Amino acid sequence: MEHHENEELYPGLNVNKGIAQPPSVNPYLKPKKRKRMLTAHEYVEEILKGNVTILSQAVTLVESQVPEHQALAQEVIEKCLPFAGNSKRIGITGVPGAGKSTSIDVFGLHVLKNGGKLAVLAIDPSSERTKGSILGDKTRMEKLSVHPNAFIRPSPSAGSLGGVARKTRETIVLCEAAGYDNIFVETVGVGQSETAVHSMVDFFLLIQLAGTGDELQGIKRGIMEMADGIVINKADGDNIERAKLAMAQFRNALHLFPLPPSRWTPEVLTYSGYFELGIPEVWDMIDRYFEFVKNNGYFDTRRQEQEKYWMYESIDEHLRANFYQNQRIADLLKVKEQMILNCKQSSFMAAKEVLDKYFNK
Repeated sequence: MEHHENEELYPGLNVNKGIAQPPSVNPYLKPKKRKRMLTAHEYVEEILKGNVTILSQAVTLVESQVPEHQALAQEVIEKCLPFAGNSKRIGITGVPGAGKSTSIDVFGLHVLKNGGKLAVLAIDPSSERTKGSILGDKTRMEKLSVHPNAFIRPSPSAGSLGGVARKTRETIVLCEAAGYDNIFVETVGVGQSETAVHSMVDFFLLIQLAGTGDELQGIKRGIMEMADGIVINKADGDNIERAKLAMAQFRNALHLFPLPPSRWTPEVLTYSGYFELGIPEVWDMIDRYFEFVKNNGYFDTRRQEQEKYWMYESIDEHLRANFYQNQRIADLLKVKEQMILNCKQSSFMAAKEVLDKYFNK
């Protein structure tokens, strides 16, 4: 490039040409080839071998919103179904701060001492504003996260709760096919997610704390009725007496409820996740439950009921998605929204007309 400063008009100036600039891209750098996507058969073959990398990729497919990925994921799940169902599925819930992740860490290590493999599926809370999740459960499961026979997979709760629950249930199938004979499902916290998690596990464990006022809340139905076992965490140091008192109060509260369909009487125990006290006793309770429900036939009945439940949940989810993705309906909804805001039509009448349009009535 010639510099105009070197022209005769500027006798006192002289600008050197300088050094030629190197190319912005390394000429020796070879373009990276895009990886070929595996077929459903290849996914299943590697999952059955226990390949953790391919299992993680298959779970990512399940969570993907891309239609091609969803179709492939469903094919993989269908092929994995004959190899699934041979695990203990345990749901773990409790108020935020109850020590769920710490408890899972020590429970998991206790289970793995007896052999086998463990998968932890943690539903991580998402921001309502940004829809982002920290997905940091592994950092709170320090020992379990580095164990060779443990697989920890946090999933964001962003989106519909039913969608998250369905993906978690499909992930259970993949993990079981990969040889994981113990599945822990950790919930966001006490709330609506409990019902969904209860519908995909065999044993539902409720973690409580002493001295937080939750003892009185135990009289309320809902979460207490779903629990197959209640454990009071942080029963250590000065908190031991409070934990024992809470245990007695929860046991009294359970007497107010009718016996569950399993005919199992839920037990209440105390333990300390941080100091690893009382862990074998908690697991003995869970083992007794599985022996009890397998002997009286409830184990198989519950699994069959769950299969039916998820068929209807899938129908509901597909109908909802089809409804809101219909462009005619989307346009009509905008019109109806304005009519409601302008007080020209009631919400109920607007909903009826939109549904009539959808069903071509």
